[in-house]
Amino acid sequence: MRTVTEPVSPPPCQTLYASGTGDATQAIQTALNTCARGKVLHLAASEKTDIFYSGPLSLPSGVSLAIDKGVTLMAVANPARFDAGKQTCGTLDDSGKGCKPFIWIKNAVGSGIYGQGMIDGQGGAVMVGRNQTWWQLAKEAQKSDSKQNAPRLIQIDNSSDITLYQITLKNAPNFHIVGNRSNGLTLWGITIDTPAFARNTDGFDPMGSTNVTLTHSVIGTGDDNVAIKAGNASTSHISIVENKFGSGHGMSIGSEINKGVSDVDVNLLTLNGTTNGLRIKSDRSRGGLVTGVTYRNICMENVKNPIVLDTRYESKAQGDSLPVFRDITFDQVKVLTPGTLIFQGDSNSNPMVTTLKNVTLARNSEIHNKYDIIHGTIAQGATGSCP
Repeated sequence: MRTVTEPVSPPPCQTLYASGTGDATQAIQTALNTCARGKVLHLAASEKTDIFYSGPLSLPSGVSLAIDKGVTLMAVANPARFDAGKQTCGTLDDSGKGCKPFIWIKNAVGSGIYGQGMIDGQGGAVMVGRNQTWWQLAKEAQKSDSKQNAPRLIQIDNSSDITLYQITLKNAPNFHIVGNRSNGLTLWGITIDTPAFARNTDGFDPMGSTNVTLTHSVIGTGDDNVAIKAGNASTSHISIVENKFGSGHGMSIGSEINKGVSDVDVNLLTLNGTTNGLRIKSDRSRGGLVTGVTYRNICMENVKNPIVLDTRYESKAQGDSLPVFRDITFDQVKVLTPGTLIFQGDSNSNPMVTTLKNVTLARNSEIHNKYDIIHGTIAQGATGSCP
């Protein structure tokens, strides 16, 4: 519901040069706090180093951060620095909410992160005072059916008109970017580059938000490349346009869709090497209405499950929040290597409904479907290459 154009970095308020003398948290935060609204703080290399080591930072409303090309803002691998107050950061429990994010944008208007530099969360670094990395902690949580307390890289809460432009993000201990209950998020020309084995490192999760654009970006990570969620508030008017996804779990909606997801446009997307391609996932413990979703001009190769519409994501889930998938359209979708497609509705009385237009699969692909109404057909024999 807005016009989105390529962002332009605001004018600078100050430039900080990397000192090479350790923790720069206080210097960066003080500079951000004194930066005038509508301006940006630049982080630049010095003759000594091009790395700023920092603990958690927050962006004031209207103030932005720019990281120059060749410069890295690196999170210290110290759980105590990110602890949210209960001394649980870097440990396992049942909540997983014990850490502050690395960069927090909260109750802000017009803030952003710019520049061709890098933000590195050091998810693969051994934590101070521990004998394991953040990612090893996540693996341990998976084995013990608990939750890891690890910081998200960028958390955007209750904000509007927030921009991320050209920045590279890597090695998040947990999710890379979360946009929560926000209106007007623009991610343009960003890169997310994190290993496929790094558990729970979602690329971008807009949740309870509206007017969101991700464009001209490249995302490779260890979990969902994008996961649109609506657990606590509805999510709508999302544009995922002209992007490339590498390793990861795909272009996902769900699994928390309790409050509803609508008006999603995924256009000009290339996926190569994701485990899933286009996926909507939920179950009766956290279901809701997903409607008005269009996938257009999609090309996939080396994708195990190119299309997954699954209302029984957790087969043993209990509850009355039934997933309802309606008005889901696939138009000009090409799958160049064999894979498995899943169309799984909830029941005969609650089938999933989708429309297929010009969908072509590689030969030897499989289609599993149950409790579904599909308008249109799928052709076999896709050829060519993805852009």
